[in-house]
Amino acid sequence: MRFEELALGRKAAVSETITDEHIRTFAALSGDHNPLHVDDAWASRFRFGGRIAHGALTAGLVSRVLGMELPGTGAIYLGQSFRFLQPVRPGDTIEARAEVIELQPEKRRVRLRTTCTNQRGEMVLDGEALMQVDESPA
Repeated sequence: MRFEELALGRKAAVSETITDEHIRTFAALSGDHNPLHVDDAWASRFRFGGRIAHGALTAGLVSRVLGMELPGTGAIYLGQSFRFLQPVRPGDTIEARAEVIELQPEKRRVRLRTTCTNQRGEMVLDGEALMQVDESPA
């Protein structure tokens, strides 16, 4: 997307149902094999009462909406803040959303509010991203 196409309030979203395969693949890629994520018996004794997805796996859905939808391909991730508000469990359907909250035309930068909600409408992640929107290659 070209910078000139961005506008305050513009939104985009992606959705994914988190599976056991997602969690195990993320554990293998990241090396984070914390039993809270990969061991049902161990995690059942923890405060969440069962396994939960890695926070960074949920954050990856934010990366997907930013990189593929808004501002989209060619944009460069400059920074991100996250607050993880609730656990994401296997079987949860997560919607990641981005909304333009500030435009910096002189630097071709855009600030976006980034959120993730589960299938019950509960916010599980809240944050902000800063992206550089360069001219797309011809």
